[in-house]
Amino acid sequence: MASMLVPIAYVIIVFGGLYIFSYFYRNYTASKYVEPYFPPHHERNLYVTLLGKSDPPVSDALLKSALVRRAMADVHRVIRLREDKPALQNLLQKGSIGDDLWNSLLAAEKELEAEIMEVVQEANAYVEGWGQVIFPTANEMIANERMRQLFESTNETRAAKEIKYGVKSKPVTTSSVPSSPTPTSPSPSLLTPTTPKSPNGLAPPSNAESVASSDGEAPDSPNMSRKSAKKNKKRK
Repeated sequence: MASMLVPIAYVIIVFGGLYIFSYFYRNYTASKYVEPYFPPHHERNLYVTLLGKSDPPVSDALLKSALVRRAMADVHRVIRLREDKPALQNLLQKGSIGDDLWNSLLAAEKELEAEIMEVVQEANAYVEGWGQVIFPTANEMIANERMRQLFESTNETRAAKEIKYGVKSKPVTTSSVPSSPTPTSPSPSLLTPTTPKSPNGLAPPSNAESVASSDGEAPDSPNMSRKSAKKNKKRK
């Protein structure tokens, strides 16, 4: 009987120890604070604040603008996750970073998926089918903002290049650029060539009359026409 109690007690002690260890370990990991991967979502908080205002109520145009700004912030976060995830995965495999940063990224990815679904639902609540195009619209607005920032920073970039290379360049303004003349359609009189007339009202001979004939003889002069007339009289 004693021989049966020893292995049973051993199994109870082993499994009991494992259960106690897993219980305390789960509590420790649950209470451990994981630093968020992204900063607070100000655009989402702003939209929720505007949506909750009832005195006075916010117009739909302002709410739609705030929702588009929220979608633009989500697009920025999606782009950052796509760029950071492969690099962090490689660093995690090499042991260069800990599990905390990787878990933070995974939590941010799940949170972003829920955020995108919520934005799509909010957009469809305003206009049916808007949820399918709100994120492409936000992506286009981000591209336009980048182009505008590049255009506005042209003067600063030119000044930095002048300081670096010691070359002075003339700033280009809209007033210094010559305006191209407006193309006008030609009138019918310009399309048809006009033949200048002589003072006596007769048109000068055309080019075909001044060019040699096909058999190599030039057109008859007045003297040659008189001689040919005399020859015809003699033949008669």
